[in-house]
Amino acid sequence: MKNILRNHPPSARLSALFTLAALAAVVGAGCSIAPASVTPPALADMVFTNGKVLTVDARSTEAQAFALKDGKFLYVGTSAQAMAHAGPSTRVVDLQGRTTIPGLADSHLHTAGGGPGLDLSRTRSLADVFAILSQAARTAKPGDVLVSNSDWHEAQFREQRLPTAAELETAAPGVPVVLVRGGHSYFLNNTALAKYGITASTPVPPGGAIPVGPDGKLTGELTDTAKPLAKLPPPEPLSVAELESQQKILNSYGLTSIRVPGISVADYRKFQQLRDGGKATVRYSILLRPRNLADFRTSVADAGLKQGEGDDWVRLGGIKIGVDGGFEGGLMSRPYEGALGQGGKYFGLRLMDQPTFNDYVTQMNRLGWRAAVHAVGDAAVDQVLEGFERANADKDISHSGWTIEHAFITRPDQYPRIRKLNLNLSVQDHLYLAAPVLKGYWGMDRASQVTPVKTYLDEGFMLAAGTDSPVIPLSPFWVLYHFLTRETISDGVYGANQAVSSRDALLRMMTINNARLTGEEAIKGSIEVGKLADFAVLSADYMTIPAKQVETLQAVATYVGGRMVYRRDDFRP
Repeated sequence: MKNILRNHPPSARLSALFTLAALAAVVGAGCSIAPASVTPPALADMVFTNGKVLTVDARSTEAQAFALKDGKFLYVGTSAQAMAHAGPSTRVVDLQGRTTIPGLADSHLHTAGGGPGLDLSRTRSLADVFAILSQAARTAKPGDVLVSNSDWHEAQFREQRLPTAAELETAAPGVPVVLVRGGHSYFLNNTALAKYGITASTPVPPGGAIPVGPDGKLTGELTDTAKPLAKLPPPEPLSVAELESQQKILNSYGLTSIRVPGISVADYRKFQQLRDGGKATVRYSILLRPRNLADFRTSVADAGLKQGEGDDWVRLGGIKIGVDGGFEGGLMSRPYEGALGQGGKYFGLRLMDQPTFNDYVTQMNRLGWRAAVHAVGDAAVDQVLEGFERANADKDISHSGWTIEHAFITRPDQYPRIRKLNLNLSVQDHLYLAAPVLKGYWGMDRASQVTPVKTYLDEGFMLAAGTDSPVIPLSPFWVLYHFLTRETISDGVYGANQAVSSRDALLRMMTINNARLTGEEAIKGSIEVGKLADFAVLSADYMTIPAKQVETLQAVATYVGGRMVYRRDDFRP
């Protein structure tokens, strides 16, 4: 008794002694004491033990184990306590020390790869591209147009430049060629330019570009609103089968949630069909992209669609709008450099004028929708901020999750305005691939500070990260690696001052912060009791491996709602 009571104060010891004496008297009188009832722990469907579990909860807790029931986390903590939830039918998985993280999420992913067409994703030189075109031209039938997929960029080529119209013609003489790059540019050979009647005197549509080289000849490029001049066959409608195929790729990277940045209502219905057929293995937050305000009213508002409608699998997250172009068309307050700068005359592309944009976001806000706006250059960010401030003056947006997509180039004077509106920033690793090209467009001073994540974190902004696949090749681990090191694929470190030393902060950008971006942080994004059991088991310890090895990290298993949706051959639970 002395050992039991020695750590208690005198008053507590005296009270306990009286209590024990009374109990002894009762027992001595021959009475029995019934033990207090204890509720047994709930039995789990699965228990995972002996791991390094990065929970990404509010305290960045590191656990050993967790238990699952009905697709949610039932317990998170030690292996011994997790096993208390194991019953006769519980499946127990020994993680054997592997690091486990919440399911990764991508804040801005169009498709898992470049889609149909000639695959240029693995080319590493212009010679590789020309060889693929030559082979395809040999089997082309009259009337065929050779169209590439969009999963490539000239920064991946040894030459670090684009092919010319003449070079594409040499590779496929007499056969129309259209190389599709990302979402902003086409590159045509001379036969394709002639087929579509495009000449140096063709009027340039507002918000587009038809560049002419120093020799006065067309380069073959069509940018943004000029792309429709090349009347390509319409793409095949999105199908449930295609979504299923893409999910397999996404799950293999440990991805369990993605935000789809701008699709039609018809395509949104395909995601619903995927879910309703019980085939979803990824959770989707969908941004719709009407062509303009009138289209928004008819196709979205009048159709009865509502912001936030849906469930854990498919949910409407808002409206996507674009105000400037991509790499070649980001709207800047300073002109471009080199040939693209046209001697200080070219500042990028404005895809929507300020009054139209102001009216669009104001009307959208009144109807209860939130905006996510593509803005690459700092002048485009100015346009977004003015429109958002006008909308906010009409009806508060500061608690609605409005977002700037990309925010490549910004200025310190914009940061108080971003903070006042409590905006989210959705950022991606474009610089990792495109660094030398962006240096040519904007100069090293601007290029080195593209997507300044450390500055954004220091400013306290809510950042969610992604890939912008297929504009940038799909790999969430490349995102983590680039923001950790500022290393690029082909041109060394750009902006070492923007490297983020906190691996935990970066992991949050691809897990819980993505859930915050979509307003779903209460149900997913971290490994916590009651949340959806979405998680990935990694090939190595993300927190401790050398920085260079983060680039080659892999998922060895991915679970969504407690169900394994991907397993690498060497992972045998």
